[in-house]
Amino acid sequence: MSRLAVLIVAAGKGERAGMGLPKQYELLAGQPMLRRTVQAFAGYPVQVVIGQGQQDLAKAALQGLELPPAVTGGATRQESVRLGLEALAKNAPDFVLIHDAARPLISAKVIGDVIKALEGGADGALPMVAESDTLRRREKDGRWTLVPREALYRAQTPQGFVYAKIAAAHRAHAGNEVTDDVALAELAGLKVEMVEGEEKNIKVTRKEDFALAEKLMANDQRSGDVRTATGYDVHKFTDGDHIMLCGIKVAHSHGLEGHSDADVGLHAITDALLGCIGEGDIGQHFPPTDERWRGAASWKFLDHAASLVRGRGGVISHVDVTLICERPKVGPHRDAMREKIAEILQIELPRVSVKATTTEGLGFTGRREGIAAQAIATVRL
Repeated sequence: MSRLAVLIVAAGKGERAGMGLPKQYELLAGQPMLRRTVQAFAGYPVQVVIGQGQQDLAKAALQGLELPPAVTGGATRQESVRLGLEALAKNAPDFVLIHDAARPLISAKVIGDVIKALEGGADGALPMVAESDTLRRREKDGRWTLVPREALYRAQTPQGFVYAKIAAAHRAHAGNEVTDDVALAELAGLKVEMVEGEEKNIKVTRKEDFALAEKLMANDQRSGDVRTATGYDVHKFTDGDHIMLCGIKVAHSHGLEGHSDADVGLHAITDALLGCIGEGDIGQHFPPTDERWRGAASWKFLDHAASLVRGRGGVISHVDVTLICERPKVGPHRDAMREKIAEILQIELPRVSVKATTTEGLGFTGRREGIAAQAIATVRL
């Protein structure tokens, strides 16, 4: 199960926009552009890097969002990225996505493709778009010569990397000023894979770019796809001294019977996520007749479902699970369960809900013959 962090670089002055504030704090369709960029990564842990003296602007722009304190960057973008990477070192992720605050129209598909490349073994991943315009270069004598565009691509962000490798590259090449993190990664000899970017993933640089971005956003809102699906699971009690519930080992007078570890909570959430992308149910992916999954930890099933969602370019917006049983009591373990689910899904804690109820002594759960769970998931594609 890979851990991921997103580093959003917002330390620039944005002077080319010619507006009153640094461009990342100017309003884009009624909200600060920085806020919209952060929200594009909903469901992922995000660390923002801001410029010196921008603390108040950042606080106002990001008010109400569940984020760690912003990191103050340096004199150059490269230095700001390095400082942001150092801020992640205490709880170092496996992968990091480095993204420009001025690219608020990044899609879930491009994010998912970058992550997929990293999970496939690449040291880094770079979204790029083939150049379609006719290009000319001005020579020293004033003449304009045609530049063949067949092999030219425009680099975008987020640029994704194995965290330990890009952090080491930044430390080793701090004196080499480069235009982006991929250039620095290449200096360090890292293997960078190209993924397909999108034309709409523009970098908002000038005042007129704001109008274009708002028009593109309006088109996105008309074509957006938000899906919800439910999941349900039941396991009966058997001999044992503990059960697994939402990834947490809970002491109990009985165990739960199942081919895997019989975690009803994680099974229900897994089915809900699979339902959001039309991928059947947990039994199709992990058949109970397959001995590979005998006694398997159910977090592997949930991690698989989350990877499929990301592979479709999806973002997990929220999951909610209700555990139905008379015993054991769920309340003492609720916070640990939420944290474990958030860790598996690589989403923020407020996007996870765990509830419990009884059936007032009615039915098989009321007779304490087993436990049931029902879940609902919301995915943005």
